Amino acid sequence: MAEVIELTERDPLVVHTAPVVKMDDEQFFRFCRLNPDLRIERTAQGDLIIMPPAGASSGRGNAKLTFLFEAWASRDGTGQIFDSSTGFNLPNGATRSPDVSWVRNECLDDLDDEEWEKFLPLCPDFVLELRSPSDSLRAVKQKMEDYMQNGARLGWLLDAPRKQVHVYRPNQPPQVLEDPAKLSGGSVLKGFVLVLDQVWGAMERKRQKSD
Repeated sequence: MAEVIELTERDPLVVHTAPVVKMDDEQFFRFCRLNPDLRIERTAQGDLIIMPPAGASSGRGNAKLTFLFEAWASRDGTGQIFDSSTGFNLPNGATRSPDVSWVRNECLDDLDDEEWEKFLPLCPDFVLELRSPSDSLRAVKQKMEDYMQNGARLGWLLDAPRKQVHVYRPNQPPQVLEDPAKLSGGSVLKGFVLVLDQVWGAMERKRQKSD
């Protein structure tokens, strides 16, 4: 009988630096470049958040989401999709990396070449976070609040373990949906519809059936 491994929620590693060390955006970018094997985010208070690599389930879910959003964005043509490795320097001083994000072209057109090569100095219009069984729900919710307080127009938190979706909109409490079949991008992601079974299915382990 195969061993069953229980996954429990865990908070990411947080390294407190202030007031001893305070990095500006350029210094933080260089710090991340010096540590390419680490996934690092930063809070508005300057604390460094060290994220563990994604497990296979989350990796498959993220890959499916990026594919679906990129296919829509290529047809829509009004903005660009970014994956989970992209950093955004938010107006409050935090640096966050959503699992999926979308930014209008007019916002990107204002960037110069140097800004394009570094963490983007803006908050995406749309953000998505995919929570795995081992991710702290509290920590993921804090990221979503950061996005909404800094200019995001729509946010989705996909809670895979519970098959819940938390929908975030500006100046509104999050709306929690229990195992919805679909999500509509509304006026932000015009014409986009996410079928949740495509995401949950991608995250499930597929076994080869024996004859």
